[in-house]
Amino acid sequence: MPAFIDISPSKVVHIIFQARKGHVAKAELSAFIDNLNEDEQAHLTAIAWVGRGSFDAEDYAEALMIARTENTTPTCDYLMGMPHLAENLEAGLDAMGVDVDGEEEDLL
Repeated sequence: MPAFIDISPSKVVHIIFQARKGHVAKAELSAFIDNLNEDEQAHLTAIAWVGRGSFDAEDYAEALMIARTENTTPTCDYLMGMPHLAENLEAGLDAMGVDVDGEEEDLL
């Protein structure tokens, strides 16, 4: 795991699984994101932004700074309103050099 990502990839993969379940897991997903600390929530947002192409992996520090300073909406509401959240998080982890398949296998 790259040293600058300060959220466990297994937590991100858990969110990916819950987001894929859609409405069925909405309450669990919401509670899980709300229970992350502010730093983890900022990293989660930055990973999603990298995954959707708003930032390159090389610009992760900038994405993280913006996620921290421009947080005007609860992170849970913002992320759950993001189209393709699971895909964005998966692509973001991949872009950051995290083996998503390996993390998924560890959770199963």
